[in-house]
Amino acid sequence: MYDEVLLPTDGSDGTEAALAHAEALGLAFDARVHVLFVADTNRDSVATLAGGETTDVLSEKGHEIVEETSAALDPAVDRVTEVLQGDPHGTIVDYADEYGVDLVVMATHGRRGLDRFLLGSVTERVVRTANVPVMTVRLDEE
Repeated sequence: MYDEVLLPTDGSDGTEAALAHAEALGLAFDARVHVLFVADTNRDSVATLAGGETTDVLSEKGHEIVEETSAALDPAVDRVTEVLQGDPHGTIVDYADEYGVDLVVMATHGRRGLDRFLLGSVTERVVRTANVPVMTVRLDEE
């Protein structure tokens, strides 16, 4: 049923909850889990280091995040990691299409009312635009 499961992550608290579901699916269906971090190009992330070298701080942090997330998966789960740059929700949807993902597993912070309207949500946008099912894992309020 599921051969390719996408686990987008930003390293937030929701990653752990979503990871548990992606891992369970990977084990149950012998599915590959794609751990993806999208360095948001809508945010300034380039820094100049001493010596004049420039680096993309968000991409570097993304590599740390996908490696930590990947390492947290059960060793029996086949996985791939990827760090991309772009608009987060669009890049996630495009990645799912390009790699034949069967299911996207994402955390949601469960915002309500004005906060939800004003802040928007990458997860909500993925749910509305993805061509595949999206499993949302709600965080506890605590």
